[in-house]
Amino acid sequence: MLLASKLALARAARGGSRRLRRGGTTVPGRVLLRLEPRAIALLGRRLGRGSAVISATNGKTTTAAMIAAIMAHAGVALVHNRAGSNMNWGVATALLDAGHSPAELGLFEVDEAWLAAVARDLEPDVFVLSNLFRDQLDRYGELELLADRWAEVVAERAGRSKFLLNADDPLVADLGRGQAQVTYFGVEDASIASPELQHAADSKRCRNCGAAYAYESAYLAHLGHYRCQSCGRERPRPAVAAERVALHGMTGAEIDLRLREGRLDRLRLPLPGLYNVYNAIAAAAAAVELGASPAAVRAGLEGFAGAFGRVETIAVGGRDLSILLVKNPAGANEVLRTLTLEDGSFDLWLALNDHTADGRDVSWIWDADFELLAGRVHSATCSGTRAEEMALRLKYAGVEAPTAVERDLGRSLDAALAGGDGGALYALPTYTALLELRDLLARRGVAGRWAD
Repeated sequence: MLLASKLALARAARGGSRRLRRGGTTVPGRVLLRLEPRAIALLGRRLGRGSAVISATNGKTTTAAMIAAIMAHAGVALVHNRAGSNMNWGVATALLDAGHSPAELGLFEVDEAWLAAVARDLEPDVFVLSNLFRDQLDRYGELELLADRWAEVVAERAGRSKFLLNADDPLVADLGRGQAQVTYFGVEDASIASPELQHAADSKRCRNCGAAYAYESAYLAHLGHYRCQSCGRERPRPAVAAERVALHGMTGAEIDLRLREGRLDRLRLPLPGLYNVYNAIAAAAAAVELGASPAAVRAGLEGFAGAFGRVETIAVGGRDLSILLVKNPAGANEVLRTLTLEDGSFDLWLALNDHTADGRDVSWIWDADFELLAGRVHSATCSGTRAEEMALRLKYAGVEAPTAVERDLGRSLDAALAGGDGGALYALPTYTALLELRDLLARRGVAGRWAD
């Protein structure tokens, strides 16, 4: 069968999936790869400006969306898996649209465990590798295993691709040591650092000699300024860095950003939290590497509206529902810390699922610092397949607010919206609960469908 016929069948599958309101991002790619296993390699060659891939445990969807926003201001046509389907079939689905323009750039977020397979077929020109955190141990294994796989990718593409690496993550920074065409990014503002590593910090030991790192500044879990006191290995100095960071709770942040091509002072980010500062720095570094000007970087980041389920605020029943994805200790801690910057108490809706895409092991909630919520919660509603365990975790964290437990997402959301103090409601779902929540809101007509 000719490639054109295979593409036609995959596009037909996409149309059918969308008509059935199943998103249209997974099925078409699966069909295409079944018909043509070399589809990613063949279609990737149609991208006149080549391709870039973004991978991380936390933040890859937002980082990719930020890059897309910047490149739009730069006037660059994109082929992008914007709905967040980030395994090989999601990339294949996005590539169904390749070839409409001779100057297209491929921009793909890629699941950290799928990076090697996608890179082998796609042969990207640019890699953006942001962080590795403990996440879904039943699926990924230990962090060192993923780091080893990423190191193999870097070695295979050495001299042929450019790598943008987070200097503040020891596991990621190590990938670039001794390699050419590496640009580091990071944070350089000691005023926002923690005095010591968080309980949820993962990468605490030097991969070179095994000794414990000493941290001068700890920013987010194990991200920070570190040095091995045994062999001397230390954080590389980044070419792209946030030299000043001011966090303003849920309203966002402001940074002074150093680029290789100049500076962007008082850059206003509309998304909250230090984790989104890291996403913005990575996006700025990547966009400049891909040809965007500093002016386009500012316009894209300051006008950024957020990625699917990542700090979306949707009006529901007369209240603002702010959705903040939580899926592992490091990411959850940053969401919790951001909430504590808000004035007064607030209402929470938490949905904890244990489906395969979430990770069957939900013990990570006991490593997240829910104690930060003590005395700050007006009311809490727990939902999802493990709603009872989430409620128990809040109890042990010292959250004494009235807490309801209802596994059904729809009923629990209605109860949360009807109760509380009538102000903003903060929704903290895990990944599959996020998908269910967004689908529920789309069916009710208050939000667009995520793959539209």
